[in-house]
Amino acid sequence: MPTLNKIRTAVLRQSPPPAAAPVDPVLRRLRAALTVFFALDGFLFAGWVVRIPAIKHQTGASPSALGLALLGVSAGSVAVMMLTGRLCRRFGSHPVTAVAGFCLALGIALPPLTHSALALGLVLLVFGAAYGAINVAMNSAAVDLVTALRRPVMPSFHAAYSVGGMLGAGLGGLLAGHLSATRHLLLLTAIGVVVSVAAGRVLLAHPAPKAEHAVPDGPSRTPSAGRRRGLVAVFGLIALCSSYGEGALADWGALHLQQDLGTGAGAAAIGYSLFALFMTFGRLCGTLLLERLGRTGTLVAGGAVAAAGMLLGSLAPTPWAAFAGYAITGFGLANSFPVAIGRAGELAGPSGVATASTFGYGGMLLGPPAIGLLADRFTLSTALTTVAMLAAGGACIAWSTRKMTR
Repeated sequence: MPTLNKIRTAVLRQSPPPAAAPVDPVLRRLRAALTVFFALDGFLFAGWVVRIPAIKHQTGASPSALGLALLGVSAGSVAVMMLTGRLCRRFGSHPVTAVAGFCLALGIALPPLTHSALALGLVLLVFGAAYGAINVAMNSAAVDLVTALRRPVMPSFHAAYSVGGMLGAGLGGLLAGHLSATRHLLLLTAIGVVVSVAAGRVLLAHPAPKAEHAVPDGPSRTPSAGRRRGLVAVFGLIALCSSYGEGALADWGALHLQQDLGTGAGAAAIGYSLFALFMTFGRLCGTLLLERLGRTGTLVAGGAVAAAGMLLGSLAPTPWAAFAGYAITGFGLANSFPVAIGRAGELAGPSGVATASTFGYGGMLLGPPAIGLLADRFTLSTALTTVAMLAAGGACIAWSTRKMTR
């Protein structure tokens, strides 16, 4: 017996550990194509945003008229999200993603063709519809791919969106002094059409993967339709809490640094850049965090970190402390939205993604005007503490429903 044990031990020591199963090449190509679409989405949207001042001058719109026109993007996005979910169920998320990406590229060429605030608002409804459609479709496709890969890589797609946004903003800053808004956005249209056709061919060549899901141990483990809707709403609320902070900091973060802390315009821009940079970094770390902490742990920790960071950012007496607060907030909020959207998609497919996305973009739409109203009544720094409150609220929702949402 000792001899047999020694032989068995020697054989086990000589046997190499089992290698990880290789990733299917089709899944690798699909992941690359979807990453390109996420990056293209951020790239095109940021390219449009940096040319808003030039479009304002071209249309001669007053600040209030421009604000109403810009609501067209949000209104168009929210209006088509539920419809896009149904289209994904009927035709598949891959064809809808490819078509929406192509339409988004064409839509970005429309704003420079307008010469009034009303016309701008109408074309932004079209642009916003394409933007909302691609976000629902590509997130639905990403949910299917994440399930097939059996790794929590959803944050990596949203990191690509953030990287694309930084590239689009940087390119826009470089070209603003050399190209008119019309030529710049037409160039983005050409880039977008070429990229969406190339990446779209990959998606159209392969249907969304249908991964095998684990079979539940009993009927009680399978959520009923009503319970699934409730859980989707829970994750939608978490997405809302996260996107409220994104919208608020995008519109009011720089003004807080200038108005309350006396920085110049350049330093104020650095504040939001730090927020965006650390949000990108947080999303690049998202898969590791999910593997270590799990979904609930990532949501709770992220919300708590964001709440602490925004309290520092809004109440800090010096710009440098506020910069640190913005960076911490960006890192904390980084993964709440992608995790919430991904879980909603796992529960209810494209309709779950559409519902949670509608909640999320509703929060982005709600944040800026809510901050403005509170700033009029109190102060801007006090109003920005609501970002911390909602981030903490999102963490509390995730913790209190942790047994329901596993």
